Amino acid sequence: MVKLFEDDIKTKEVLSWQGLHLLHFNASSCSQKTRIVLNLKGIAWQSHPINLLMAENYDAWYLGINPRGLVPTLVHDGNVFIESNDIITYLDETYTEPKLLTKALRPAIQEQLELEDSLHMDLRTLTMRFVLPDFLARKPSKALKQSEDFDGTIGGIADNHSKKNTDFWRLQAEQGITERQAVESILKFQDAFNTLEDRLKESSYILGNRLTLADIGWFVYAQRLKATGYPLKRLHPNVSSWHTRLAMTKEFASEIREPIPLKVIRNLYKVTLMARRTTLADLSGI
Repeated sequence: MVKLFEDDIKTKEVLSWQGLHLLHFNASSCSQKTRIVLNLKGIAWQSHPINLLMAENYDAWYLGINPRGLVPTLVHDGNVFIESNDIITYLDETYTEPKLLTKALRPAIQEQLELEDSLHMDLRTLTMRFVLPDFLARKPSKALKQSEDFDGTIGGIADNHSKKNTDFWRLQAEQGITERQAVESILKFQDAFNTLEDRLKESSYILGNRLTLADIGWFVYAQRLKATGYPLKRLHPNVSSWHTRLAMTKEFASEIREPIPLKVIRNLYKVTLMARRTTLADLSGI
């Protein structure tokens, strides 16, 4: 679990924050995942929006809390947690009802969360290619330089995770998301969802007949994939039914509502991709 030491935190004011605080972005899949867990557990928390489209995650104030410049970040009574799967695990261990990470299923749930996390950059790749137009997707070079110049540590040790992110954004600014990158990411998700499809033939949830953190982690990915134009219902009907069932519950539904301005922009971009014949279906053939 990634937990920051006091010396790692440059924005010292958060050390005095009491209660549960979430720094997050509405449309971030990792933020959505965390808010769903908070909803299911009925936990009171304070919201601190961080606008990724305005690159607020690369402001010195935020980097002083999360040196990786990612969302969400959880602050609980002055303790700072910065990775979404660590955050939801911590929340389940701290607020036990309803239990989403049972002792018996813990290894299997962790395996699913690790697999989901391994596809995070692929989800970003598909988002930047098929969901957001370039003027929204591209990160300002000034913001990236702020992140690169920030002297951040995790657990008292220099952390190179932020470089992986800035390298992605610089390459995306230079050449965009290539067709080859997009197709490789699509095929990875197709393989992963084929496995989930088999699991959901036999059970109501990914790891049996009860909701776990694994379902929440994969749910937000399925939600984003649908936005890219991925044919979830046709290729993975059991996954699609599972996703629809969860999306109809208030704890999930409230966190996947798309802001109207962003929805309008996404739909206009979709029309542009269709006109250019560069949709996900056009490139992948699925």
